[in-house]
Amino acid sequence: MQTVDWVLPLFVAIPLLAAAVAVLLPWRPARDFLHISIPVLGIIAGIWLFAYTAENGVIAQSVGLYVGGVAIPFVADTFSAIMIITTMIVAATANWFATVSGETVSRYYASLTLILITGVNGALLTADLFNFFVFIEVMLLPSYGLIVMSGTWSRLAGGRVFVLVNLAASTLLLAGVGFVYAVTGSVNIAALQGVASGNGPAVVAMTLVVIAISAKAGVFPVHTWLPRTYPGTSAAVMGLFSGLHTKVAVYMLYRIYVNIFDLEDRWNWLIITVMVITMIIGSFAGLAENSIRRVLGYQMINGMPFILVMMAFTSEDPQRALAAGLLYTLHHMITVGALILTSGSIEETYATGLLSQLSGLARRDTLVAVVFAAGAFSIVGFPPFSGMWGKVLIIMEIARTGDWQAWLVISVMILASIGALFSMLRVWRKVFWGKPMRKYPENLRVPFTLLAPAALLMVGSLAMFIFAGPLVEAVMVSTDGLLDVTGYADAVLGDDPIGVPDMTNLQGGS
Repeated sequence: MQTVDWVLPLFVAIPLLAAAVAVLLPWRPARDFLHISIPVLGIIAGIWLFAYTAENGVIAQSVGLYVGGVAIPFVADTFSAIMIITTMIVAATANWFATVSGETVSRYYASLTLILITGVNGALLTADLFNFFVFIEVMLLPSYGLIVMSGTWSRLAGGRVFVLVNLAASTLLLAGVGFVYAVTGSVNIAALQGVASGNGPAVVAMTLVVIAISAKAGVFPVHTWLPRTYPGTSAAVMGLFSGLHTKVAVYMLYRIYVNIFDLEDRWNWLIITVMVITMIIGSFAGLAENSIRRVLGYQMINGMPFILVMMAFTSEDPQRALAAGLLYTLHHMITVGALILTSGSIEETYATGLLSQLSGLARRDTLVAVVFAAGAFSIVGFPPFSGMWGKVLIIMEIARTGDWQAWLVISVMILASIGALFSMLRVWRKVFWGKPMRKYPENLRVPFTLLAPAALLMVGSLAMFIFAGPLVEAVMVSTDGLLDVTGYADAVLGDDPIGVPDMTNLQGGS
């Protein structure tokens, strides 16, 4: 047993304890300090965890020191560590924006965000499908409160859709996990290694789990709820959700496909079909929206298929293919977060995010225009920002297979990038171009304190472009950890595991 494995439950315990403290604190500055400092601490801890697991391999902690296969397991490798780092970066900047924009005037805002962070860390570190469901619910419960906290009709309507969709998806996820246990006798991810590779009942059960997680990720055909609900929240909450909710779903889909489906290529056609349709919808649907953040809502959807389609191109070199998808994941979290917070700074200053109500900001608020343009360049894939390397690596790895499927996906990716460009150009033309706005005082400007969180994220995107070499090396190490299913199983199950399914007893295999 690794001597540091006891640290893993602290990733859940510390933010949860901080959430309880934040509720009790009567001083807003103290609450603000907590809900920013805890994700910053998470960044530092994530960097340490990445360095440790890169050198020592997978570590796991069985809560209560129960036998592997029965215990509640926490497990960390380089893949989960790099996801913790990036999610905490987005959480820290979103909470920073919430503080400077006055969102934290509510006594419960800080506590709710800390509970959300608790669920995220738990979901990224659990090795058990049922406990993944539990941590997803820990994420969702505070999210309901964050959506409706302001009490506006728009947010209440969006909250209703958010609750209904996620309750339905969670119900399906729980049913799927129950069926997995019924046909295999376990819901431990390490114990289920390869169980859905060619076995009928296990495949059906795991398919329910995958559909539920895909719905939470906003993948076609269950995608419209995301751009309908996220923009109805505040910019701080939308920024928080953009980097946490959908990316936890990405993490688990990658983990399930590697560990449980064993990278089986018979699903490639289905993955490609769904992701190609999602790309087209996400890239062009934003052209019909009437506010900045509604356009960005569809850019969130547009990014998901770029990430998930890489699961269909792992036959040649799984590590490089998944590394390309992971690199795009990190880029998308940073860039979309920056764009959302930039739009939030505009809304806070001018009291609107409607395209029809804004004009000429490029001259009035030049720095805001620069930050937004940088984010738009990154989303489309232009240099010198992270989106360029993300798309280049994805296209290179897809082209490696050289078949008609590769050419189809690359062609649609180019088309989707053009659609994203059109969407960003439309926002630019409506909001930043055009005549100066006469209805606002000449001296009204976006305060730098509001823009600083988004600007910091875009500096991060620029750094990801400049230091692409070390970044690519880090994501390669991360996907190497993801693909080390033997090390993962040994760390989680230990030397004397029980509760591991006997595949010879499963009926209906194909």
